[in-house]
Order: sequence, then structure tokens, then C-alpha cells
Amino acid sequence: MVVVPTNLHSEMQRSYLEYAMSVIVGRALPDARDGLKPVHRRILYAMHELGLNPDRPYRKCARVVGDVLGKYHPHGDTAVYDALVRLAQDFSTRSPLIAGHGNFGSVDNDPAAAMRYTECRLTPLSYETLLVDLEAETVEFGDNFDGSQQEPTVLPARIPQLLLNGSSGIAVGMATNIPPHHLSELIDGLIALIANPDLSSIELMQYIPGPDFPTGALILGSSGIREAYTTGRGSVTMRGVASIETIEHRGRPDREAIVITELPYQVCKAALVEKIAELVNDKRIEGISDIRDESDRDGLRVVIELKRDSFPRVVLNNLYKLTPLQTNFSCNMLALVEGEPRLLTLKDMLETFLS
Repeated sequence: MVVVPTNLHSEMQRSYLEYAMSVIVGRALPDARDGLKPVHRRILYAMHELGLNPDRPYRKCARVVGDVLGKYHPHGDTAVYDALVRLAQDFSTRSPLIAGHGNFGSVDNDPAAAMRYTECRLTPLSYETLLVDLEAETVEFGDNFDGSQQEPTVLPARIPQLLLNGSSGIAVGMATNIPPHHLSELIDGLIALIANPDLSSIELMQYIPGPDFPTGALILGSSGIREAYTTGRGSVTMRGVASIETIEHRGRPDREAIVITELPYQVCKAALVEKIAELVNDKRIEGISDIRDESDRDGLRVVIELKRDSFPRVVLNNLYKLTPLQTNFSCNMLALVEGEPRLLTLKDMLETFLS
């Protein structure tokens, strides 16, 4: 055994850099080609190996998580199951890649049921656009963590998944936050870029005007979108959809109410209702007499009844100002290109996918 004298400062520097790159490449950032982080890629590949195609029966999520842990991703069952659940939630993922059967959580931030109760299979989108070409040897395979299995280093994506569903993640010293987009707009942008490779990111906005969030809501202005698409960083202002309606009460005078039907992306409905109630109790918002959540399987509906002497427009503006009914999405378009993190413009992302 030989003891090698080592400078502590140099060893710490080298070890921390190795750790940082391991987290960046192996866990936190998506690949610009297929838009997936390693955990998502491994979940989809494990489901493909299990034959969980869209036309096959659902299988317990615990079986999928077990395969992913044992073969490809030894990082804890909770992390894998949370990633699987998110891919199945239509309020988290613009175009879900997994079809869930059972309780997969809600927009109220309710957790999904335990993995032994829920079931899953691939959606037609994930099967047709990410997995169907795997057997044609279109992508490279590499060893898994212990060298006992082979796994794809990237999936053969037929659509720009990175822009379709976006991505978010925190690495060591850097983070990514990419918004989701509409599939048909992305295809229009790709066709235009193929026809004219000299198009700029600004010109591509004719085809891809902005993000398309799964919970709906409105985007205010285009300056933040333009900045994000041309520099890779920007802030997009989102505003929930609310209308002023007259609510009829039997035996009582009619009341005006603010009815919220769409929320900004990643805003928890229960937390929003709680925040409004808190502001009313603290008398920071005047004119509200009652708040109730009337959401059901047909859609979201939060009713805020107003006092008779209140001004609905003033109350609504205060809600935008003081609650998450209006919030910002900070874009940081960071992804792995040839194994290295790069800040990408809209055109960069489309070109990376095409190449």
C-alpha cells in the first residue's frame, strides 16, 4: 500500500468538481436531444421493457419503480415514484408521457396514493415519439451503474420533448427552468426552420408565439418571452382566468362574485384559497364576504362572493396584486449539449433537436 501525499485544497477542489459534474450530467439537467433527465429516461425505458404499451393492461407502479431501481437508477424509491407521478399528472406535464390509473394527486397539492395502489402504462405520445424506434438501433446504449445491463444514453425522440413539456431542476451551482409549449406550434416552427435555416429566434416566434402551460391561464405581454427566446433567460408573467358573475340565492338578494376558472402554472389551488382568506382576515383585501371551492371533475371553479357595496374590479385587481393569482415563471433555458450544460435560445433548442 502506497500513501500519496495530497494537497487538501487541490483534493477538495477536484472532488467537488467531480461531484458537481456527476449531479449535473447524471441527475439534474435534461439532455437537449430528447428533453429528458436520466430518471425520466430510465422510467420510460423500464416501462418499454415491461411491455407497458398503450394497448396493454395497466401494471402496478411498484413493479415499474422496482425495475428502475434495480436495473438503472439506484437513488431511492421515493425519488423515482415522484418522477413517475409527475409524468402522469396533466396539471404538471403539458403532454403526459405516462397514463396513470388511480389517485395521482391533484392541483391542491394532494399527494398521490402509495405506489402499491396506483397503476400505469405508456401513453400513445411517449410510445410513438420516444420509444418506437429503439429496436432499430438508432441510439447508443451504455452500461448501467453496475455493468449488468445496457440502457440508452438518449431516446430517439421524434418531437422536441424539451420544449413540449419543459423541464426544471437544480444542480450544483446552476438550475434549469424551461416552460412547456404547444405541440402543433413546435412542429410549425421546425418545418419553418428546415425550410429556412437562417431564421432567427425572433422570426421563429411567428410560429411559436410563447409557452403553453397545462393549467391554462393568460400570459401578459411578450417582452419576457422574447428575452427568454433570444438570450435563454427571461421572466413570463402569468395571470389566472377570472370573471365577474351574478350569483343567485333563493330568498336572498343576488350577489356579484369573482369566479376563477384557470390558475397560473404550478399554483396550488388550496394554498391560493387559504392565502385569500388570510388577506381577508387581516383586512388587507376588503369587499369579500365568502370564498368557496366548487371544483369538480368537470373543471376548476373557485367562487369569491363580494359584499353588496364592493367594487368587483377593484377586488379583482387586489387579488392579482397580493395573491399567486398573478405570478411569474422565470425561464432559465439550460440543458446538456454533448454532455455539457449550455444556455440555449429557442433556435438553439430546435437546431439541437434537428441535428
